[in-house]
Amino acid sequence: MSRKRGQPVKKFHSIALASGVALLALLVYKIGPASIWQRLVMLGWGFLLLALLDGVTEVLHTEGWRRCLSGSHRSLSFSRVFFIRLAGSSINHLTPTAGCGGEVTKGILLSSNRMGAEAAASVIIDKLSQALAQVLFVAGGGLAIASRVVLPAGLWVALISGTAILASGIVGFFLVQKYGKLGAVVRWAVAHRIGGESLRKAAYHTTEVDQRLRSFYRSRPYDLPLSVLWHTAALSWSILPAFYFLFFVAGRASIPLATTIVYLGIWFNLVTFALPVDFGVQETTRLIIFNILGFNSAVGLTYGITLRLEQLVWAGIGLAVYGILVGTMRERKKTLAGEGMIESRKEPENREVTWRRG
Repeated sequence: MSRKRGQPVKKFHSIALASGVALLALLVYKIGPASIWQRLVMLGWGFLLLALLDGVTEVLHTEGWRRCLSGSHRSLSFSRVFFIRLAGSSINHLTPTAGCGGEVTKGILLSSNRMGAEAAASVIIDKLSQALAQVLFVAGGGLAIASRVVLPAGLWVALISGTAILASGIVGFFLVQKYGKLGAVVRWAVAHRIGGESLRKAAYHTTEVDQRLRSFYRSRPYDLPLSVLWHTAALSWSILPAFYFLFFVAGRASIPLATTIVYLGIWFNLVTFALPVDFGVQETTRLIIFNILGFNSAVGLTYGITLRLEQLVWAGIGLAVYGILVGTMRERKKTLAGEGMIESRKEPENREVTWRRG
């Protein structure tokens, strides 16, 4: 039964991915494969530099996530957190899940016996932190480029209105976390005898997560702003690879120009975040940005393809890391089970949860 229920979702994901591939193939055909290949050849070994610089971005994002960790997870080494983040990012890049599949993966890899609520809370807080960093980044960038870049009026309206709607949602997401209301609807349903045992268990687990979230915001008021700063630094670092791409391929490189490209690119990413897959979309938006700035379409599409290739390089590394982490986790569970150290994850039947109204 569950397999049949999952088939429509898988079919939708497959259609979304196929549509993205078709869109990218159409763009390559229209612009000309030879023209794009010529520019990739011009980039040459410079691609390795861009990939390494992209790795620095992952390092900065990792430090941002570390600010969101709680409890025993705060003692994890930087390398451990970095590898878990890399594994989660690979799932986001390789599967059409609108950036959610990787977050679930990070939570699973981070959690261990009886620490699932702490892991889930840290992932949720970091998701908020990254969203805040993106909104602040594009808000500042929008003000900086408004006088230098001529965009169609309709595009300005779409970008600004989309960002405003997202910003409102992010503020709401923050308040829900701060006051521990993530599972409020589930708890209300259980309190009114709606749903069965599965819903009661869900209420139990979401209540644990809400408790961790409230504790984080109450006891560590400065860690979220610090996390946002690290994520903003990661976004800002993206300007350097963009500069070097312009230097290698376009023959027209400057920090202000690279900054404009990155600002607009992240802005497009922000307003299209809900799409299940960005394959083809990312390349299209970069082509549009380069056209707006007066570049040849082939240069813009080559930039988008280069970004995709960088992501695939790190996604491949992350996928290998994911396999190692999963194998290590299984071995550890077997060892603990053999020693009788893993307790049953089933909560006591007579355990009561204090429900709060709302």
